Amino acid sequence: MTGVLLLFDVDGTLLVRGAQAHKDASHVALREVFGLNDVSRFPVATPGKTDLQIAREVLLKAGIDARTIDERLPALADAWCQAHARLQGGLTDRVAPGMRELLEWLSGRDGVRLALLTGNLEPIARHKMLHAGLGDFFPAGQGAFGSDSEDRTELPAVARRRAGGAAGPWPRSRTAVIGDTPLDIACARADGVRAVAVATGPYRVDELRAADHVAADAAALREVLEPLLP
Repeated sequence: MTGVLLLFDVDGTLLVRGAQAHKDASHVALREVFGLNDVSRFPVATPGKTDLQIAREVLLKAGIDARTIDERLPALADAWCQAHARLQGGLTDRVAPGMRELLEWLSGRDGVRLALLTGNLEPIARHKMLHAGLGDFFPAGQGAFGSDSEDRTELPAVARRRAGGAAGPWPRSRTAVIGDTPLDIACARADGVRAVAVATGPYRVDELRAADHVAADAAALREVLEPLLP
């Protein structure tokens, strides 16, 4: 295996303020599956977390026991994806400035493999990419998603296994996670891969200094990534 594997987060990294339908769909699913009518009564922090981790935290705050959550979580995931498919509209105006140009540049480089690494359930992530016009950059069967594990720290290893295929996991030394939150950095650290942060989401550059590299925006991200490429 040669080249570099770049794993892109979705919300706050590729897309900016593009998660309203995602949030609305979660409320629909929580009401349908758990009878939770007013999710706003149970606020939890969401940046960098997986969808099902967020749902579990909300449900625990609402007083639902862990066993019931475990039993109904697959149904919740299905309902969430179905609701999102109904609610999501166009997202081309939510692509982070300069990000499409960055992806075009990367996809034209020999030895660069692009994939998603996101806490979104996979159907939701794929649907967002479709509506943002970015789907062609991220091949099916690759990447890692909140539907693979509630624990984001497990996702880089999943993505490396998929990228490596029968030859074995893609090497850590040639893998980078690109995201906008401290939890993106933490998941890269947990798998021993390079952490690249970009301040396109809710965190400032100085709040992302734990990463190996930090960029203020997509243009600066290109400068950060270029020395890592074949």
